[in-house]
Amino acid sequence: MTGMLRAGRVAEAAGVNVETLRYYERRGIIDEPDRSPGGHRLYPETTVTTLRMIKAAQNLGFTLDEIAELLEAAHRHHGRVRGGLQARTEAKLTEVEQKIADLQTIRSSLLAARDAGCEDLARCAESDDCPIPFVTIGQLPAATSS
Repeated sequence: MTGMLRAGRVAEAAGVNVETLRYYERRGIIDEPDRSPGGHRLYPETTVTTLRMIKAAQNLGFTLDEIAELLEAAHRHHGRVRGGLQARTEAKLTEVEQKIADLQTIRSSLLAARDAGCEDLARCAESDDCPIPFVTIGQLPAATSS
């Protein structure tokens, strides 16, 4: 690929759709492109790399807001951000480990309920022998949307 690319080519090369490209543009995650004399969006080839980075970061659990902050910090420091990615990665690992622990607790409770033969949630909750830890499950942090 050489020169400037139209939206369809960029989207195809990065594995996203054109609407995703426009959405990232509106959010300021990628730069607004130049326009051809006919009004077509023309993106530099580096946009494909940026989109691939965004998708990879999303697959690692980073939110678009977090990705935007990382990209902005990299732009401000010409690609050299000390500790930005490392600090974010460490925070994300902590978050993932907590989610894993929460899911393991839920899994154990579900297995115990299945193995105990619980058929009626209300009766089970009223029983002292109920294997579902209603009190501790109610205390799990609410899932955050990304």
